[in-house]
Amino acid sequence: MYSDLGQNLILPDSTLVGIFDLDNTTWSFRTRRFLDQAEAEGRVTALGVDLPRSFLITQEGQQPAQVYITSLSTAALQRRMEESMFQGGK
Repeated sequence: MYSDLGQNLILPDSTLVGIFDLDNTTWSFRTRRFLDQAEAEGRVTALGVDLPRSFLITQEGQQPAQVYITSLSTAALQRRMEESMFQGGK
């Protein structure tokens, strides 16, 4: 199945590692270090220009993890994924 993350980005659910709230996770040194390293390596994609609220981590096979930063809340992203499941994917 696939999930619509907005900004014309649709990802296979099988690649999703996790959805994280920026306010609750970036206080951790490890999270900040991970995000800084991913950005330095060009693996971060900002979806939109609004205030970021959450980020997703995806990984396909042995490829390095990709990070998508979005203004959608974790609840909105979860709702989109659930709707995709009920509709049988896209």
